Amino acid sequence: MGDPVVDDELWAEFHRVVNMTSRELEDWLRTRDAGPETEPLPGEAGPPTGNEVLVILRKRRSDVDQRDADVMRKVVDRVHTQRRDDPPDPSAPMRFSQ
Repeated sequence: MGDPVVDDELWAEFHRVVNMTSRELEDWLRTRDAGPETEPLPGEAGPPTGNEVLVILRKRRSDVDQRDADVMRKVVDRVHTQRRDDPPDPSAPMRFSQ
């Protein structure tokens, strides 16, 4: 077995910015797309990137492929851009949100 496609830094940062479990994200995507009369079928709710993130969250790190890694980078970059923040300083104390 070769080296993992995703390094420690990307793996940790992706899971930091995607602050939901796969179950929470799946529920959120379905709720977001539900209308007053209908609810989307499982697997059909949400935007394509949301579904790609859902698939990645369900994988073990050793199962992540290059396409997944590209999506992870895109998501991390998008979140940082929208928040206008920099990646956290690893020497800074951890902050937990509730």
